[in-house]
Amino acid sequence: MPQSLSITLVETDPARAALIVASLREAGEFDISVISQITGLAHQIKVRNPDVVLIDIENPSRDMLEECALASGPLERPVAMFVDRSDAAMSTAAIEAGVSAYVVDGLKSQRVKPILDAAITRFRMFQRMRTELAETKRALEERKVIDRAKGMLMKARGIGEDEAYALLRKAAMDQGKRVADVAQALVTAAGLLG
Repeated sequence: MPQSLSITLVETDPARAALIVASLREAGEFDISVISQITGLAHQIKVRNPDVVLIDIENPSRDMLEECALASGPLERPVAMFVDRSDAAMSTAAIEAGVSAYVVDGLKSQRVKPILDAAITRFRMFQRMRTELAETKRALEERKVIDRAKGMLMKARGIGEDEAYALLRKAAMDQGKRVADVAQALVTAAGLLG
């Protein structure tokens, strides 16, 4: 974890915010900012662009939960939400909204650092999984385009699959491009001609 981790705390009660900030200061070297007004939350968080968002809400409604979670950019940064009361539907909604840590029974000072660490670790794990999934989808789409281009070459030239792939690979090397890019160009050109 970086030394100067920036944390934005969303807490409407100034006294409670002061306690949480004190707990964070005891836990490590953090650059902490507090948002005390929920109005315009998305803009306030965007301006601060923190590494982590901590949200402390006594009893959130589903709308409040989604607004806070989405405003916090859960796909961009870890979000830890502390609530005093919850139910299964509320915790499910929080997880589905991308909250990295959803802690019932409020924010206790001795739990801040471990929960913060867990939220960051969980966020990074899911971020890696999202990246791997996107790369896998991209590779699958490229494979489909390459297969389609091979099929077009096989039909047009009366050659086998290996020869068609060799033609694509040679064209890619000659042009300094990837095989998938050459295949996409061929499929696009054929679509324009056909």
